[in-house]
Amino acid sequence: MGAILPPAPVLCLVAVTGQTDAAFDWAAEQVMERLGRLQLCSERFPFTQTDYYTATMGTELRKQFIVPAQPLDPVFLSSFKVKTNEWEEQYRQAARADVERPINLDPGYLSQDKLVLASTKNHAHRLYLDHGIYAELTLQYRAKAWQKMPWTYPDYLQPEFHTFFTEARDYLRSLA
Repeated sequence: MGAILPPAPVLCLVAVTGQTDAAFDWAAEQVMERLGRLQLCSERFPFTQTDYYTATMGTELRKQFIVPAQPLDPVFLSSFKVKTNEWEEQYRQAARADVERPINLDPGYLSQDKLVLASTKNHAHRLYLDHGIYAELTLQYRAKAWQKMPWTYPDYLQPEFHTFFTEARDYLRSLA
């Protein structure tokens, strides 16, 4: 029988998708207020790999990743996804934007060997956590590179994203 041990700390990663700088700045502020100082923020990449969000969010979308400095127990993920959903609704009401959904917040976590995203949607490849939230292994780190899964979203295959994820992974490794 194996020993039951606590999980290694992970880094929270929040993917922010939107059109306006105000939306990105607001999201970063919410994450800082909740989780403390930000360690890493990616550039705001063009989000052109799919038109999945066009009907509700419009066109000319961008995506940015935010990583707070403080590692966390991975158990935070389900309650944090609930909180980011609340934030999306708060921003929608306050922004009075021309689109139905002016911001999308997708939290997850990054460990030394994987990137996990939270979702409210159940699929065969997702595991139930708590509070109506599921977890999906989106990428794994193997053979010194990020490796896709059959269900990995197209934008998560971009080399620029992998470069950022590696930078976050290196930061996490420096804390060990």
